[in-house]
Amino acid sequence: MLSFGTLAFAAPWLLVLLAGLPLLYWLLRVTPPNPRSVSFPALRLLLDLSAREETPSRTPLWLLILRLLLAALVILALARPLLNPAADLPGGGPLLLVVDDGWAAARDWPARQQGMERLLAQADRQGRSVAILTTAQAANGDAPVLRGPLAVGDARALAQSLRPSPWATDRAAATKALDAFRPDGSPYIAYLSDGIVASGNDAATAGLLARLRQFGSMAVLADGAERPALLLRPPQDDGTGLVVTVERSQADLPQPVLLRALGEDGRLLNSVDILFAAGEQRKQVKLDLPTELRNQLSSLRLEGQETAGAVVLLDERWRRRPVGLVSGNAAGETPLLSDLYYLDKALSPFAEVRRGDIAKLLDRDLAVLILADVGNLSESESARLEAWMQQGGVLLRFAGPRLAQNADRLVPVFLRAGDRALGGALSWEEPARLAPFAEDSPFAGLPVPDDVTVKRQVLAEPSVDLAGRTWARLADGTPLVTGERKGRGALVLVHTSAGPEWSNLALSGLYVDMLRRLVALSAGVAGGEQVGTLPPQQILDGFGHLTPPPATAFPIAAKALAAAPAGGLPGPSHPPGFYGTADTRQVLNLSPAVPALTAIDPLLAGLPRTLYAGGGERDLMPTLLTLALILGLIDLLAGLWLRGLLPRASGLRRVAPLALLLLGVSLALPVPPADAQPSAQPASPPDEKAVQAANANWLAYVHTGDNLVDNTSRAGLEGLGRALDERTAIEVAGAMPLDLETDELAFYTLIYWPLTDGQTSLSDHVREKLNRYMRQGGMVLVDTRAGNGSNGTGPGGTALEALLKGLDIPPLAPVGPEHVLTRAFYLLNDFPGRYAGGELWAEAQEDQMNDGVSGIIIGANDWASAWAVDEAGRPLNAMASGSERQREMAIRTGINFVMYAMTGNYKADQVHVPAILERLGQ
Repeated sequence: MLSFGTLAFAAPWLLVLLAGLPLLYWLLRVTPPNPRSVSFPALRLLLDLSAREETPSRTPLWLLILRLLLAALVILALARPLLNPAADLPGGGPLLLVVDDGWAAARDWPARQQGMERLLAQADRQGRSVAILTTAQAANGDAPVLRGPLAVGDARALAQSLRPSPWATDRAAATKALDAFRPDGSPYIAYLSDGIVASGNDAATAGLLARLRQFGSMAVLADGAERPALLLRPPQDDGTGLVVTVERSQADLPQPVLLRALGEDGRLLNSVDILFAAGEQRKQVKLDLPTELRNQLSSLRLEGQETAGAVVLLDERWRRRPVGLVSGNAAGETPLLSDLYYLDKALSPFAEVRRGDIAKLLDRDLAVLILADVGNLSESESARLEAWMQQGGVLLRFAGPRLAQNADRLVPVFLRAGDRALGGALSWEEPARLAPFAEDSPFAGLPVPDDVTVKRQVLAEPSVDLAGRTWARLADGTPLVTGERKGRGALVLVHTSAGPEWSNLALSGLYVDMLRRLVALSAGVAGGEQVGTLPPQQILDGFGHLTPPPATAFPIAAKALAAAPAGGLPGPSHPPGFYGTADTRQVLNLSPAVPALTAIDPLLAGLPRTLYAGGGERDLMPTLLTLALILGLIDLLAGLWLRGLLPRASGLRRVAPLALLLLGVSLALPVPPADAQPSAQPASPPDEKAVQAANANWLAYVHTGDNLVDNTSRAGLEGLGRALDERTAIEVAGAMPLDLETDELAFYTLIYWPLTDGQTSLSDHVREKLNRYMRQGGMVLVDTRAGNGSNGTGPGGTALEALLKGLDIPPLAPVGPEHVLTRAFYLLNDFPGRYAGGELWAEAQEDQMNDGVSGIIIGANDWASAWAVDEAGRPLNAMASGSERQREMAIRTGINFVMYAMTGNYKADQVHVPAILERLGQ
């Protein structure tokens, strides 16, 4: 390698080719003559033709310099120039690369590969062989093996094929592999560290480092304090949410971390920002999710940390299923004497507890229904529970006095009448203890405390299938828990009480564990923990990505999975991931098997260190070749131009203005978005009437086509609007006519509808609009204007009934003195208009969904005529009685109509009663 300070050449012998540039200059001076255009008239074949001797043209000096520069760039690039070249590796023996390829090394694996490439390039320049040793077990379970010495090309292929493993390193086995290293000469060792002590074993790491120092010169490549290894622990349920713990290997600097909660389909359900302060190595955060979202959780991941340790997979053990509780005892009993009290306390840490009757609980999504001493169920309840269990629900029944005397058919085994007492003043038997759980029981693996005893139980009738349906037994062999599968769900009976009356099981930790297993049976889940052998379903690779299981991943025994990490899991044969089937799967996570993270830095004292992201050496060959390619393209275009194969300058001058014009036009045209679709018609302007109605408060009336009635309606609502402006806080912009067929009704709170003789029945479109308007809280004030002379029964008689036929009008009743309309703003006894008397009709039962506002009000007092005024505010119509006092009461009636439509039935609250009584003088 030839060095000139900060510039060096890895292949300096190629620089000799620069001496050939003068020869290249001589060869490039001459170019073929340019083609000449000759006229060839059809009738003058031989005229104007002259034979002239063609002489070659000289190559332009600028083109000659361009070509010489291109050749020089190619020669310099092939000479492998290096900027800030690294010093030669010490020693004369092979290069030994010791690579940590466990889970912690995956967080910036490309940088580690670049570090290996830099070392291999140095070894290649020095002609040294290379040996590579990885410190993690191979995917097939083989211990670390030293590979080499190898040629640099083979070593480069091997280094590029290395991938991090989703388990910890085994540095003790890597130390043993070094016994096969017999270098020729003094080797140079480069240790690519993952920054942590492997599995918390300082002795194994220290032993590896001591063995490496014995071979010769050694250096370490590692991450800086700004990129520590992060580990995500499985969450813990504190009863109100999931508490997640995050650890890091180094705590020198503050560090932000983003925790992401993901669903089965990769959808983001929640995220939490975590900020480590300087000196803080562990951080706990709470992930508070609604039950529906929590039950969709599939994994927790740390953003930007592509390692298996930064991922926690979740299964049924972390789901919070809704559980309903129903007791056969009185609802008002003392809590400590209630079976539901103990069930609630046991279930609350991992389930959402609901109370109510059977029908109401089944109306909502429910995973488990627990019946505590509920005796005989009705036929309808039994049928509904049977269908619910087929869909995945679990019915869990506890015995008691009622069930003992009135057992129905909805139990997994036939029961004897009465119950069995074990221990007590009238019994010679001692309270019975529990027998160990069978391997095929959902409770398999749970330890049985010696102090749990049963004093009383209901007995099962002997049958051929009793043994297969027994999930737990007493020490004397009698069933304590029986169950059977029902479709995707299950029916389970605990033969003792849910509280401490018959057994102290409810006071033990076993009670909680058994309930947890039973809750996990719901919705097709075969249990929080299974028995038998579980095949791998999806496996985490070293980067924390779920992949199909490789051939080297083997099924795992349920017991071994339950004992992890004590059982030495995970590892090559059982990598972290999902095990079981798609419907019944359990997770094996890496982080429980990893002890507290410890930085390796104290063990590296005295060794030279380099950052993966460091290294100032830069290879200039790609840059020079890129420049040469650009100059080659320029030379090609120049040669075509000189030969006349491209437009000349004069032609370019003629074409350039047109090209610039087209370019300017194209830039001036608007560019549609990528997802825009061509439209055959321009977008229509918004409806001016709708915009006007949306920007102000209008009183609307139905346009009937009768000029006299429509003018009266307009003048009446404008007069009412004036009164509202003067007497209330409501500001009215005016009166707005409505066409029921074409106009949108949702902008208006109140629609005044005067009826005329010429009105026809409503179309289906209008009926749908009016029904939708009234259901959404709007109010229609129908005025038949007939005074006291309406014929027929009901509001408005048969003519009005025929007109409104097809509308979704609820039963109507006359407005009485207790109706909110009588005190919505003014205190009223009746609702006069131009006419007095008659009845006002509204919904018989006000709908609370619309703030108690009746969707329709029907009367016959011609209110618009009483409200109508001219521009000066003078009344336009005389009252039928001739009394101006009646006009004032009509205006008050209109104000009450508007206030009722806008504010609902809030005046029905008792808080207004004192003020109303004071106004009434009572």
